[in-house]
Amino acid sequence: MNSPFRLRSDIASAIAELKARFGARARDSEAVRGHHGSDESHHPASLPDVVVEPETTEEVAEVVRIAGRYKIPLVPFGAGSGLEGAAIPVHGGISLDTLRLNRILEIREADMIARVEAGVRRQTLNTFLRDTGLFFPVDPGADASIGGMVGTGASGTNAVRFGVMRENVLGLTVVLADGRIIRTGSLARKSSAGYDLTRLFVGSEGTLGIVTEITLRLHPVPDSVSAVAGFTTLEGAVQAVVDIKRMGLQIGRVELLDNRLIGVIARHSAIHLPEKPTLYFEFHGSQSEIEAVADAVAEIVAEHGGDPIAWMKSVDEARALWETRRLGLGWAGNERPGSTSWPSDVCVPVSRLAEVIVETEADIAASTVPAYIVGHVGDGNFHCVFKLKSDDPAELAEVARLNARIIERAIAAGGTSTGEHGIGLGKRAYLEAEHGHDAVAVMALLKKALDPDNILNPGKVLPDDVAAAAGLPLPFL
Repeated sequence: MNSPFRLRSDIASAIAELKARFGARARDSEAVRGHHGSDESHHPASLPDVVVEPETTEEVAEVVRIAGRYKIPLVPFGAGSGLEGAAIPVHGGISLDTLRLNRILEIREADMIARVEAGVRRQTLNTFLRDTGLFFPVDPGADASIGGMVGTGASGTNAVRFGVMRENVLGLTVVLADGRIIRTGSLARKSSAGYDLTRLFVGSEGTLGIVTEITLRLHPVPDSVSAVAGFTTLEGAVQAVVDIKRMGLQIGRVELLDNRLIGVIARHSAIHLPEKPTLYFEFHGSQSEIEAVADAVAEIVAEHGGDPIAWMKSVDEARALWETRRLGLGWAGNERPGSTSWPSDVCVPVSRLAEVIVETEADIAASTVPAYIVGHVGDGNFHCVFKLKSDDPAELAEVARLNARIIERAIAAGGTSTGEHGIGLGKRAYLEAEHGHDAVAVMALLKKALDPDNILNPGKVLPDDVAAAAGLPLPFL
């Protein structure tokens, strides 16, 4: 048992009821619970008491009503690829796995809309769309579930052109804490009808309701050409992106990789670039449109100490280049066996990006823990990814200190503690510094209104003192 949140007889009775209703889809073996006790973050594992796999929205509502009747925690679980511990059941209870909510319900090609269930994976949807000329652009790197991406407000490499989850979710089906099922949004591209409940749930990490279906905005697959350029300094690379944005030049993607990660890529792939800070570019449009933008970008790159732009000559070359961006941090971890990733996830105004990254680079240079800077710099979001030995107290303390400095620096610059990974467990302490006490208190009132017994993913997002002040029961009391 993880905590004295409830009497043992309550959870035992709940498990018995779940097994009677769902049979083999309600399991409490140690192996199954262990799989649902962690994600890809550095946060410690914590096992649920039981794992349930509903197949429909109505079954999700049944699970929620059982959790409410016994006052036990309920935590949604998607692909387990989260990076801030949002899916870890820190107070035990029920892990609601969306694995079987895996249906692509409707593709409306003329409207460029898809309706999917929460457990559908991002790559599965795009494979299904392959012959339509459309795609879903939000790409967080991992093959995350769509429901998980809604929960964390995910983003990724395509955000500079296509936006993040908030811009690409048109509507949701949500099960509330009392078992009611609501539907938000519509199939229309815009609406001014009432409160925007859709965006209330996007980024809420399962603390306000359980998302079971999502209506998504699709986009035409663009013609694209990829390129790469190395820079003398990180600051020069970032300033080039700032000037590209300021001039209004349309680029599909632009990613920053520091010299250390470029070195890792050279050791693990067929891509061998000069070991210096590097920008990966993707340009979208017709050949003439790309040529016009590319010429202007090349001038800006040169002005900031960049090498001549190297163009990928084929689709396969471009795919291989972007694959190194996806796999590079994993290769970096392999170079330090036994290490754990601890990624920062700040986002700042683009005008302050170079300053914040340069100061972060200075912190890394003074530390003994290996770290790599990568970023979706076109929208001001970057990650400093530490590869630490999590069983070494000195390294844990060092990374915690540096991570705090990165977050505090970003907030001071008018930015955010998390651009796409969510608050989860790791960023709760910074919520008030970013939004102010009164704004966070309003968040707690929303939580109290929608989940008065605090059964939906307790211990996440809201600081405990703010939750208690709003009258929410705390799991450890």
